[in-house]
Amino acid sequence: MPTSPTEPVVSSIIPASEDHLKKLAAQQKSRRKWLLVQPKSGTSMMVDSGTVSMPLNLIMVATLVGELFDVTFIDERLGEPMPEDFSGYDVIAITSRTLNATKAYKIGDAALKQGKIVILGGVHPTMLHDEASEHCTSVVYGEIESIWDELASDVLLGTMKRVYRASALRPMHEMMRPDFSYALNSKNAKKYSALIPILATKGCPVGCNFCTTPTIYGKNYRYREMERVLEEMRYHQDRLGKQKVSFSFMDDNISFRPQYFTTLLEEMAKLGVRWNANISMNFLDKPEIAELAGRSGCDLLSIGFESLNPETLKTLHKGSNRIGNYEKVVGNLHRNKIAIQGYFMFGFDNDTEESFQLTYDFIMKNQIEFPVFSLVTPFPGTPYFDEMKPRIRHFDWDKYDTYHYMFEPKRMSGEKLLENFVKLQKEVYKGSSIMKRMKGKPFNWVWFVNYAMNRFTRKLTTDYYY
Repeated sequence: MPTSPTEPVVSSIIPASEDHLKKLAAQQKSRRKWLLVQPKSGTSMMVDSGTVSMPLNLIMVATLVGELFDVTFIDERLGEPMPEDFSGYDVIAITSRTLNATKAYKIGDAALKQGKIVILGGVHPTMLHDEASEHCTSVVYGEIESIWDELASDVLLGTMKRVYRASALRPMHEMMRPDFSYALNSKNAKKYSALIPILATKGCPVGCNFCTTPTIYGKNYRYREMERVLEEMRYHQDRLGKQKVSFSFMDDNISFRPQYFTTLLEEMAKLGVRWNANISMNFLDKPEIAELAGRSGCDLLSIGFESLNPETLKTLHKGSNRIGNYEKVVGNLHRNKIAIQGYFMFGFDNDTEESFQLTYDFIMKNQIEFPVFSLVTPFPGTPYFDEMKPRIRHFDWDKYDTYHYMFEPKRMSGEKLLENFVKLQKEVYKGSSIMKRMKGKPFNWVWFVNYAMNRFTRKLTTDYYY
């Protein structure tokens, strides 16, 4: 039968030492077996289809768990089937975002019925831990590293708590190097992107009201020792037998500490790697930063332009975005041969039909290589969700993928919102627009992304977004 959870939420117990945990594990009759699961989402959009990124967070969990327990790793996005019989495992641990929460809960319910310890973690269980608790033995609130000693000890002793939440976050210098073999040993590992996910920092003190990061990490900003990041890059160069390895930083805001960031780039320039990252816009209006990024091997930066409407940006509390700097930022990056993945959101109360035209004009004029369009989605646990909750049309988590219509903005009907949203995507990704945006750009994977989006957007109708 499942272990009965007790109630404490904030972990204040003195954690077990690493040596103590190893002794405790050695006293067990047999090594406990964990099944770690990356669920596939139920969305109808192109979220978990085709090539997918390696799930760094779950790989980090596997690396931690593997020190004391046997680990089986399943990534459903690769087409790996979930077992119906969990008798071969002691613990079923599932990571979840909002858009795959329904699937995560289904797996958790099935495992509970078979008497297993079920642990749910990730963004959605952190945001809605009361809801998640109905489908598991225990919820991990935030990152597992900061509560690992207590959780591991409780698994070994059979004394599970309902929620594990750290009173303080561990410094990142204690972070182990992720063991990618857990993911790469899958028979379908070829479906993973060639980009190697890597982490240098955690957290973002900015606090945009639609963002989940402050809930998970507070307004802390932590970073790894630089040599550990560089050592990890060298490890992958050795593993793959080549210098020009491509990395994708998973950091929420890698440039928040400018000195750390620029020093890291200077060191990366010596390695000969390629990289991309999400980055705050206010750091990029300095030409020398874009030059350094290009010299260090950056080939793409993901930037949340969000909106061309200054009133909308104010409501988001996104002070780093100044529309007057948009073209300057783009120019700095393009002069250094850095492509831009630009994010644009629609459906805010200040949006009108003109918002779509302004966005189209900006994208075409500035040759944004990879525009990404989304509908405003208030995610549970954020201030924006609490503000918009009375107006949200539904709470079907499968549709919380930023591609479904959540509420009607004040200055246009929902029907007009979706008509313009579909039209914008078709116009930006039609053949002639792609040729205009990509003119003079090197022939690389960004061209193939545009081709895939051309095929996808040609089939779009407003029905996709309801």
